Amino acid sequence: MELGPYLILASLEGAVTAAVLALTAVGLSLVFGVMRVVNIAHGEFFMLGAVIAWWIAHSMGGHPALGFAVALVVAPLVVGAIAVAADMTILKRLDYDPERTIVATIGLLYIIQQLTLMTYGPEARPVEAPFNTRLAIPWFENGENGWQMIWPWGLGTTSYKLAVIGAAMTVLLGVWVLMKRTRIGLVMRATQTDREMALAFGIPVERIYALVFGLGAALAALAAVLIVPIQQAHYLMGGDPLLLSFIVVIIGGLGSLPGTVLAAILIGLSDGIISVFFSPTLAKILATLLVGLVLVFKPGGLTGSSGK
Repeated sequence: MELGPYLILASLEGAVTAAVLALTAVGLSLVFGVMRVVNIAHGEFFMLGAVIAWWIAHSMGGHPALGFAVALVVAPLVVGAIAVAADMTILKRLDYDPERTIVATIGLLYIIQQLTLMTYGPEARPVEAPFNTRLAIPWFENGENGWQMIWPWGLGTTSYKLAVIGAAMTVLLGVWVLMKRTRIGLVMRATQTDREMALAFGIPVERIYALVFGLGAALAALAAVLIVPIQQAHYLMGGDPLLLSFIVVIIGGLGSLPGTVLAAILIGLSDGIISVFFSPTLAKILATLLVGLVLVFKPGGLTGSSGK
């Protein structure tokens, strides 16, 4: 069989990865861009979203779509509220100092992880998808009777994976509208540009910081709810999203939302294609190598300036 169908399959898998990664990384980029805080606990907020989604789906029973729909709303809100509480009780008291907040979020990472282990347990648990129709991938071959559409056996995707891509695109569009077309987005951008000037104009900067930290965590939790029917909820699942999100943010440009989305598509598609044809480990190695090249030749990221 020709390479084409396998390449399409790998690209679709990469698109799912890119969609979830874009949501997670945009949350991290938003926190850094506005607050100048490197949130090491971002992956644990992702993990919390998956665990809460499992708990809701397991508790409600009935049709999987009902529990999933509730989790899609409740999990981001709960995780966002936890992040706001962490901001007000920890980061605010540290005056958002870059060095001290790194140490604080490392501590927050271990607190969330160990509390989840004690309450949820060490098992990896699945969440049933609300719908999961199998969709075959068509391909065209030039045979004796000209070009014909064929349906290679065993090659296909699911309706839920396509829905994940569509949902992520919708949410990312919503974040763009929030930042560019609303008053709260204008206030966030003003705070990002000059904190002292924002304070002088009466902008409640600390409230904006709490909102941004909660929004970033909520986006990570939403990404986890979308991916948990494909993967499984586990108390250690926050490591890979954190690493990949940092890679995406560095490549895209620190604090640049368009650059973050562009880098997420690049990393997600390459990860999917390389993982299908070679190995997931090689995909992570190449992504890390790309970070090194960006830092050397374009420190500002793909959409930033190359100046120091």
